[in-house]
Amino acid sequence: MVEILNLSKNFKNIKAVDSISFKVHKGEIVGLLGENGAGKTTTLRMIATMLKPTEGTAIINGYDITKDQSKVRGEIGILFGGEVGLYDRLTARENIRYFAELNGMKRAEINESIAYLVKVLDMSEYMDRRVGKFSRGMKQKVAIARSIVHKPSIMLFDEPTAGLDVTAARIVQDFIIKCKEDNKAIVFSSHSMAEVERLCDRIVIIHKGKILEEGTVDDLKRKYGNDNMEDIFMQLVGDSYGK
Repeated sequence: MVEILNLSKNFKNIKAVDSISFKVHKGEIVGLLGENGAGKTTTLRMIATMLKPTEGTAIINGYDITKDQSKVRGEIGILFGGEVGLYDRLTARENIRYFAELNGMKRAEINESIAYLVKVLDMSEYMDRRVGKFSRGMKQKVAIARSIVHKPSIMLFDEPTAGLDVTAARIVQDFIIKCKEDNKAIVFSSHSMAEVERLCDRIVIIHKGKILEEGTVDDLKRKYGNDNMEDIFMQLVGDSYGK
C-alpha cells in the first residue's frame, strides 16, 4: 500500500507540492490529474525517492521514503513518459538484465523473470537485438519489462503515454490494467481526461501543488451534477485561480 502523508516540496520560493495526503490500496489505480506544472511529477519523484521531501513523507509497504530509501526502491516499479532511457548498444535482454542486477536479483531469478516477460509482452523476435533501431512501440515494451522485472508490488506511472502513437499508447494502457489485475498498487499521472477516466479507480485532482478534489469518476460527476469530467476539472481549476 502507498500512504502519502502531508507531502511537500519547495524549490527556492516555489512550493511545487503543498502538503498533500492520499492512499493507494492493492489492486487500485489512483490517478493524479492536473495541468503541466501542477506537481504530479514532483510527487511521483518523491515517492520514488528521487527527490527528498521538504516536509511530510510517504509510506511504501511499511517503508518510509525519508528513512528506508533502498527498501522503498525494491518495492516500486517506475515508468515515465517521454524518452525511455534505454541503452541503444545493448540488446533488449541486456537492458532488462542490467536493471534486474541493479535490484540485486540472482541469475536464476532474472532468467525466470525475463522468460515470463518475453512471453507476456510478445518480445521473442527481438529480445537479442540491439535496441537502437527499435520502433517506439518495441522500445516501450522493453521499458515496461525493465520496470517490472524485479516483481514490484507498487507501480508509478508518470504520463507514460506522452508522445506515443495509438499503438504504443495502448501497449502501456494494457500493461497498467494488467498491473491492476496482478493486485499491484498503482499511481498514475496524466493530463489526459479520457485516459484517466478509462484507467483509474479514483482521481486526485492537483493544481498548483494542492489537492483540489478526490474521488471516483462517478462520485465526482454526482457531486458536481455534470457527466463531463473535463467541465468538472475546468470548474475546479478555474475556481482556484487567485487563491
